Amino acid sequence: MYHKTSGYKLFYAINLTILSIGAIVCLLPLIHIFAVSVSSNAASTGNLVKFWPIGFNLDAYRRTLDSPDFAQALWISVSRTALGTALSMFLCFLAAYPMSKVNSQFRGRTAYSWYFIITILFNGGLIPTYLVVNATGIRDTIWALVMPGVVVVFNVVLMMNFFRGIPKELEEAAQIDGANHWRVLFTVFLPVSLPSIATLSLFTVVSHWNSWFDGLIYMSNDKQPLATMIQILVQKQDYTRIEMNVSEIAKISARTLRATQIFIGMLPVLVVYPFLQKYFVKGMTLGSVKE
Repeated sequence: MYHKTSGYKLFYAINLTILSIGAIVCLLPLIHIFAVSVSSNAASTGNLVKFWPIGFNLDAYRRTLDSPDFAQALWISVSRTALGTALSMFLCFLAAYPMSKVNSQFRGRTAYSWYFIITILFNGGLIPTYLVVNATGIRDTIWALVMPGVVVVFNVVLMMNFFRGIPKELEEAAQIDGANHWRVLFTVFLPVSLPSIATLSLFTVVSHWNSWFDGLIYMSNDKQPLATMIQILVQKQDYTRIEMNVSEIAKISARTLRATQIFIGMLPVLVVYPFLQKYFVKGMTLGSVKE
């Protein structure tokens, strides 16, 4: 029977304390934003709200959700996240498979590997990228938010290392049964890669959802994603896209409106994360050690 030593108990207590403090530090800003978003105009304007709402009301949420511009920005963010994540995972999956092979199986693999890796070290720069986006005719379309970063080389490398950790016997057994590379990829590699794909998908979802700069330079005002809209709202305090009448202005402060939109912008990631959290450790460690 395993007996916990006093040193182990002390180590466990210290770890638990540090993690608890870290969790509280991460949660406090979120709680504060939510408290401000559901507080009254006077309380939020007077900076009286800390971590508990004062004068609870949902007027800012009603006004925000009723805004056509906010709904449009939300839809663009959802569209770019769904399309960008699906396309990115598909292309990374296709690229990682041949890159995981040895040179005898895939001639020129080393050259292709460097072709991918060099894009991590160097990039074309902002102006050349903008010129390419503009010349291809995708500026001011959803593709301007998706295509420039559709292949994430870091994800390709992680997926490639994961593929290398898959037992060769599985692939050889499928090939003996007459399976070609496409069949092996989608019937052998894909099912066992789901934890890794789920982890990388979450990284990609968060990246697309929080990305605001590309929406600022590639999209016009009425086609900007939610992150760009919130960035403009917070930095420039431009509330013209959320039209309010006199009575609403009296009930909803600019600070409350800003907190409401920030909280709504965080919700999708907070909702998705718990369902994919179980894949994190498994997905990132599988394939990291080769026997």
